[in-house]
Amino acid sequence: MDPDRKNSEEVAEPLLAYRNPECLESTPARTLRIVAEYVEPQTRLRKAGVQNTVVFFGSARILPRDVAEEKLRAIENAGGEGGSKPSRHVLRQARRDLEMSRYYEDARELARLITRWSLAVSSQGRFLVVCSGGGPGIMEAANRGATEAGGKSIGFNIKLPMEQKPNPYITPDLSFLFHYFFMRKLWFAQPARALIVFPGGYGTMDELMEFMTLIQTGKIGHHMILLYGSRWWKTAINFRWLLRSGTISEEDLRLLRFVDSPSNALELLKKFIRRDRTVRAFLQRAVP
Repeated sequence: MDPDRKNSEEVAEPLLAYRNPECLESTPARTLRIVAEYVEPQTRLRKAGVQNTVVFFGSARILPRDVAEEKLRAIENAGGEGGSKPSRHVLRQARRDLEMSRYYEDARELARLITRWSLAVSSQGRFLVVCSGGGPGIMEAANRGATEAGGKSIGFNIKLPMEQKPNPYITPDLSFLFHYFFMRKLWFAQPARALIVFPGGYGTMDELMEFMTLIQTGKIGHHMILLYGSRWWKTAINFRWLLRSGTISEEDLRLLRFVDSPSNALELLKKFIRRDRTVRAFLQRAVP
């Protein structure tokens, strides 16, 4: 080979290992990806001044009231002018969706009340920041209520086979996307001071049981768990039967509080926070 030609050819510079996608997405680099899902959220939350959160869980399928009303109206009117009459099943589902929409509106109102209280305690609103899973339904309602109150809110979204886009009410610099469920759960738990759980499905039950187990076994400090919608929860899970069966204790049952209105939930949260030394240490003055 002509040495002059060899010297004139540019030699491609190798990629640094931490900039090499092939390396970072490989099986041996899984540990690095896990660490990244700890370090990156930690850095961003610290930069935003977030230290304490109130986490909202609940179904992604629960609709806002106006959307549920419009859906029911469209179904009821579908049979007019020669159109096909909707089935009883479809009509029953639409009426159920409208009934369940009260939980969306209550979550929205509760998040608004919590955020207003947080802003009253600390002008920057970082005293307690509303946090959700970042998707639709109850998650959207929580972020929406916080935004409407003029505060920030967090969305911890998860990459799923079925696409789940971040809802539009999350504070942009507090919108996160996780690959690993367990890292997402860690960030739900670590800065949380309270968990408010609305009616939901498998994902909601999973998060609730995870929190209850962590508190029961002393793996995380004392957190308040509020189950919103006492009738729904006591129908979905027979907690008293677990107690009578001897599979849980009275002390385990006391980990839970049932609430049925945003104002009642806020008052219980306030009482709990006033007793929480960790949160009080964050403030320069007493919690009202």
